[in-house]
Amino acid sequence: MGNAKSSAISKEILEDLKLNTKFTENELCQWYENFQKQCPTGRISPEEFETIYARFFPDSEAKTYAQHVFRSFDTNEDGTLDFKEYIIALHMTSSGKTTRKLEWAFSLFDVDKNGYITKTEVEVICQAIFKLIPKEDLPKLPADENTPEKRANKLWGYFEKPDNDRLAEGEFIKGVTENENAMRLIHYEPIAD
Repeated sequence: MGNAKSSAISKEILEDLKLNTKFTENELCQWYENFQKQCPTGRISPEEFETIYARFFPDSEAKTYAQHVFRSFDTNEDGTLDFKEYIIALHMTSSGKTTRKLEWAFSLFDVDKNGYITKTEVEVICQAIFKLIPKEDLPKLPADENTPEKRANKLWGYFEKPDNDRLAEGEFIKGVTENENAMRLIHYEPIAD
């Protein structure tokens, strides 16, 4: 848009992000500046997002997972993320056990975006999560979750549904909230030594 004025973050977006994320105004303004530099168009493509996301997981293959994360945050389905969608993506994937985080996790697992999760979709995301785990950590995994299939079976088991059934968002959130292990299995956490 030309002059420097337009590169400032809008008050509306700033207030909204301060309210909905744990980030401070300073952090948000800093990120906005970087965002403007990296993405002069104001939009992040899937490829750019994969590159940014990969920096968080230097020892892993983050591409597949990043594609799912991108899909779940591209709320207007235009094939790009704007600044707000991008910050919410960073916030959700890095912050605590909030209901909002679980709503996001639901959309991550709802691969075809039809409002339900099937066991097949759980398997798809477990495959992607597995690629995030550094090779040397794989032997440290418990025997009942040391393959993507086992992880998916274990996770699905918490929802007490037959394999051919499906989960609505409320059921997913309830199942994960009531089971510490399910909470752990729905995303990747580095193994503490």
